[in-house]
Amino acid sequence: MANEVSSPVRFHAAQALLPQGWAQSVSIECAHGRIVSVTAGAPAGPGAQPLGAVVPGLGNLHSHAFQRAMAGLTEVGGRSGDSFWSWRELMYRFLDRLTPDDLQAVAEQAYMEMLESGFTRVGEFHYLHHAPDGRRYTDHAEMSGRIAAAATATGLGLTLLPVFYAHSDFGGAAPLPAQRRFLHDVDGFAALLDGCRQALRDTPDAVLGLAPHSLRACTPEQLQALPALVDGPIHIHIAEQVREVEACLAWSGQRPVRWLLDHAPVDERWCLVHATHLLDDEVRGIAGSRAVAGLCPVTEANLGDGLFPMRGFVQHGGRFGVGSDSNVLIDAAEELRLLEYGQRLALRGRNVVSPGELSSGRWLYQQAQEGAAQALGVAAGLVAGAPADLVELDAAHPSLHGRAGDALLDSWVFAARGGAVRSVWREGRQWVRDGRHVRRDEVAARYRAALQRILG
Repeated sequence: MANEVSSPVRFHAAQALLPQGWAQSVSIECAHGRIVSVTAGAPAGPGAQPLGAVVPGLGNLHSHAFQRAMAGLTEVGGRSGDSFWSWRELMYRFLDRLTPDDLQAVAEQAYMEMLESGFTRVGEFHYLHHAPDGRRYTDHAEMSGRIAAAATATGLGLTLLPVFYAHSDFGGAAPLPAQRRFLHDVDGFAALLDGCRQALRDTPDAVLGLAPHSLRACTPEQLQALPALVDGPIHIHIAEQVREVEACLAWSGQRPVRWLLDHAPVDERWCLVHATHLLDDEVRGIAGSRAVAGLCPVTEANLGDGLFPMRGFVQHGGRFGVGSDSNVLIDAAEELRLLEYGQRLALRGRNVVSPGELSSGRWLYQQAQEGAAQALGVAAGLVAGAPADLVELDAAHPSLHGRAGDALLDSWVFAARGGAVRSVWREGRQWVRDGRHVRRDEVAARYRAALQRILG
């Protein structure tokens, strides 16, 4: 099969986006899934895989894979006060039906679609740990193992972020019955992480982090104990909804982000997901901590969350990446497009995010790529030592034809629909050819069978 490529392997790109900018006639030497060297202005040489316009793969820093199966099923109007919170109740009812086989099939479909859109690694914010009745599986990490298996089967890079969840609200409130599949104490969660390490042994290039679900879901004492359990990234949902901010104020006298910055060792390991509702001092605080803001524009729009204060964050040197979150729509370019367009609507201007002379598309792509790599615990870009994760754009696509350099990237982000990604290589192996995942038919068949059972 096309994905069974031995190393070393050599690529030759007509043009490629390097950290310092676009370069022509670029030779990329790879071995054991990593880039060994990158040389601009080089001849193709014998045996090189010819490529057109190449950009480094983009990391998807926030995903709940199982929610792909409910995409489009919560768009019924007329419910009084429909909001994130009513959507959450529907989600709880949906996930009660998922078996381990179902989860793997759904995750494979989501991960396949991520690769086809240009994402090459995912941060899986994984909180579906237990059986529907809340009991642990015989293998404590059964569901985490299914996530790892889905990533391996589709070729997507995986940063697994097992979620710690113990309470339903601030102040250690008792969990709800609908949350029984998520719950752990700290000792039980440490045992889960041991199981996750075993599950990831056969998953190439995998990274293990962890995720306190939110300040609602853990006490200050639990939050303090968690960072020492792993060496990898730490992600947390925070300040996504106004109601959450108000509840945190009532509990602590502080807003969520301010409380977190004052009470947790927030640094480069951390990713603050959403962080939608911020005051100026919180914007400066996140930027100064060197944490990554994990923005999910499609989901945040779908749920009516609000708009992140992007321009102020960027002006303070803030780092960010994008994620597909609820997977209601999986499209790397669309996340970047909506990120910029949301700011344009709020500020009533054009090209409002990029602080310098770079085009909006290139600036968004490179910043999101670097931020996601940091948040997912991997090296970034087409540079020696980084994963050999390459995305080839289709220069013959109607929206990309006749473009080069920044204009090509701008046209992908702002003007192209499906089909603009021609091929994707992960760790030097091809997983997308002519816009289709090499295992699309079998993955889609398993997904349809799982969906039939779930919805039936």
